[in-house]
Amino acid sequence: MNNEITFTSHCVTCAAWHVPATTDAPDREPGRPCVVMAHGFGGTRDTGLLGYAEAFAQAGIDAFVFDYRGFGDSDGTPRQHVSFRRQRQDYRAAIEAARRLPGVDPDRIALWGTSYSGGHVIAVAAEDRRIAAVVSLTPATDGLAALVQIARYAGPGQLVRATGHGLRDLARALTKRAPHHVPVVGQPGSAAILSTPGAEEAYTSMAGATWRNEVCARTALEVGVNRPTTSARHLSCPILVQIGTHDRIAPPDAARRTAAKAGPLAQLREYPVDHFDIYQGPWQQQALADQLTFLHRVLDPLHSTPSPTR
Repeated sequence: MNNEITFTSHCVTCAAWHVPATTDAPDREPGRPCVVMAHGFGGTRDTGLLGYAEAFAQAGIDAFVFDYRGFGDSDGTPRQHVSFRRQRQDYRAAIEAARRLPGVDPDRIALWGTSYSGGHVIAVAAEDRRIAAVVSLTPATDGLAALVQIARYAGPGQLVRATGHGLRDLARALTKRAPHHVPVVGQPGSAAILSTPGAEEAYTSMAGATWRNEVCARTALEVGVNRPTTSARHLSCPILVQIGTHDRIAPPDAARRTAAKAGPLAQLREYPVDHFDIYQGPWQQQALADQLTFLHRVLDPLHSTPSPTR
């Protein structure tokens, strides 16, 4: 059962699902563990996340799945504005809301992120020493590395065009006009932010009812300065980093370097998949199984030894 709830982030009402644990497998006093979850670039909570959240609940771990401000069922303007700074603020507000849930242990909160949010959870956990664990799935950990990868597969012209769209949108924002949008995902050569071969088909196949294939183009101007990898060495909790070795959107080498920076707190798992292959099918099941193994171990209050990097 998914309980519809709301919380406030910077005076804006955000929508969330609380998915309570259906078993008490890891349940010990003073309460149950809870995983706080949000989507990656341009995603909404109804786009591929429930498969993970419901599996956590069946394993005895609550899940708190939310929409960022300006996305899905959450309030906030401008709509469809991807800002890593705002989204990290929303994660912090969601964590505080999860800590107040009845029956949840406020000191056994784990963060779960994928793609863009796979980087958010690293940066947020590095600042909050009460976070018990982090799951970072096919994470975008280094915006500079992502830009280099885009230039390699799409050519430098793609970056020039994205910058042009971003400047146009920024100019409209400064003059208080309606945003200039570009697609989240599209065919190679299009103006979409994500335009690797097969990305459009994969993303739209799991899209929920609230998902919209558009974002404010200004987000292209800040991708290069979004570098959560710089926070990894400040983590104080265990982290599971799950990498797709064929990932054409989130550079695998950057994620490996991020895991290495976390040192003995990091556990690294690699899968022979592209970026969107972990939201459904057998590889989703494998990634989920590894997450459950990790979470049961690190959220057990009787266990305190971090896993070595692999």
